[in-house]
Amino acid sequence: MTMVSYAFNGKVAFVTGGSAGMGAATARAFAEAGAAVAIADLDGGAAERFAAELHAAGHRALAIQCDVSDEAAVQTAVARTVDAFGGLDMAFNNAGIMLPPVDSADETAEAFDRIVAVNLRGVWASMKHELVQMRKQGHGAIVNCSSLGGLIGGNGRATYHATKHGVIGQSKSVALQYAPLGVRVNAVCPGTIETPMVARMTAGGELDPETAVSSIPLGRLGLPEEVAAAVLWLCSDAASYVTGVALPVDGGYTA
Repeated sequence: MTMVSYAFNGKVAFVTGGSAGMGAATARAFAEAGAAVAIADLDGGAAERFAAELHAAGHRALAIQCDVSDEAAVQTAVARTVDAFGGLDMAFNNAGIMLPPVDSADETAEAFDRIVAVNLRGVWASMKHELVQMRKQGHGAIVNCSSLGGLIGGNGRATYHATKHGVIGQSKSVALQYAPLGVRVNAVCPGTIETPMVARMTAGGELDPETAVSSIPLGRLGLPEEVAAAVLWLCSDAASYVTGVALPVDGGYTA
């Protein structure tokens, strides 16, 4: 697909879950638009390989091994980004997990805590430390990755959907608080996107692509690059009057 071109020369972007899927597509798009990009990922080796690929293409990239459920690790990752590149202009808090469907009467506390730790606490920690820097600068744009699961319920995935609803609540609330300080905060709500997570769900029998496509008005799964395009727009001056929104990128599913 053809991406709209943005001029992010001299800007710095930070992406969690940045080595694969929507995170990698967004990190690549930021880099190709001229930004220096920090790729934070639980899989440090994958982040290193992706950063090397971006370097080879002439881009500025930094790989950081980071577990977003560990606030100290997130604080360090943001600090390393600022130290390496001199500031922080844009962030895509994308890291998230999904566990297999479960009857809510049988879900373990351990499963609940694991999903919340990454999907909700991880976004909280990421925003917190990004905001420390952006508050100091007096500008910045943050995009948090919710989901169509932040807009509707999901049979067998109550905790996942609860966290994604929570991400929207976090995003709207911080957007209100930080609008006077020059920082915009929004969320994207991807539908079923062709990512490694969706591939694993398909392989495990949790998702039937034909059934999924049949409920999408545009008649196909989304591409990671299409989510990246939405994130870049929300971070750009083209969206300078947009804050506190939860933007569906779902082929019309939630319509």
